[in-house]
Amino acid sequence: MARILIVDDSPSQLLGIQRIVEKLGHESLTAEDGAAGVEVAKRELPDMVLMDVVMPNLNGFQATRTLSREATTKHIPVILVTTKDQDTDRMWGLRQGAKAYLTKPFSEEELAEVIDRIFSDTGAPASAG
Repeated sequence: MARILIVDDSPSQLLGIQRIVEKLGHESLTAEDGAAGVEVAKRELPDMVLMDVVMPNLNGFQATRTLSREATTKHIPVILVTTKDQDTDRMWGLRQGAKAYLTKPFSEEELAEVIDRIFSDTGAPASAG
């Protein structure tokens, strides 16, 4: 079981993603914007971060860049989970340090596949179910 931080400013999106993560057998942590997400990641050192892009205070691109450059958090894989579906958004997100980019809406199976793929690439814990 992995500890996955979910960062999203939409309570309904946060809850939906949290439900999927926990159904997959992982523990979830949450944050309501990019700035809070960075703070929780630094404090809790989760195994993965699922990061929205369009958020107040610090957007997901900025938060991902911060986490990928910070010595204590650069090992944590970040998956951007967003409605921004342009190729330029995807390219920019990956350049900020994201390991994967998933556009909303997505299926439970798509999220599970991306989580498992990133964990198998990094050697982190995979889904329990």
